[in-house]
Amino acid sequence: MQAKNKQIVLASGNPKKINELQNLLGDSGYQILPQSDFNTPEAIEDGLSFVENAIIKARNACLHSGLPAIADDSGLEVDALQGKPGIYSARYAGDNATDASNNEKLLADMAGVEEAQRSARFQCVLVYMRHAQDPTPLICQGSWEGRILTAPQGDNGFGYDPLFWVPSQQCSSAQLSPELKNSLSHRGLAMRQLSHYLTSL
Repeated sequence: MQAKNKQIVLASGNPKKINELQNLLGDSGYQILPQSDFNTPEAIEDGLSFVENAIIKARNACLHSGLPAIADDSGLEVDALQGKPGIYSARYAGDNATDASNNEKLLADMAGVEEAQRSARFQCVLVYMRHAQDPTPLICQGSWEGRILTAPQGDNGFGYDPLFWVPSQQCSSAQLSPELKNSLSHRGLAMRQLSHYLTSL
């Protein structure tokens, strides 16, 4: 059986996401490359859902690289905020938001919300497109249930991890090891679906 050595472009320049996805693919023979290797401009994410935005980003990466592409659109849904920040999670505090400013805004918006009403979940949609005109992109989705803390805890991870309480582990997402986080997270779940598909080809 011929060993796989296939390249897939990730529609992101975030090194943490690239490492996460590469680790999840393990020894499958696939190499994840950042779209920045192909001078890919950022896609205009004007979709109204995680699925739409992931498809937009994957198609853009395919167009500029000529390779299959994976796009991840993920975010945090907070029930007390009617699903916000949702698809705007990365820029919740504004177009130039940082993780710290997004977390500060979330804490401010959740001020006074009682413990029982602080339910939330991370959502991840991963899209795999074979080429830019792929009429049937593969769509994988993962959800991770938790609660919003009243103050950050932990230094691992990124984004809203310090504020996301994981009931099964009795700690925040930012207090988990990368390996344990991958086994539990929304992105890990979606990526395992994608990995199962890719390794079956």
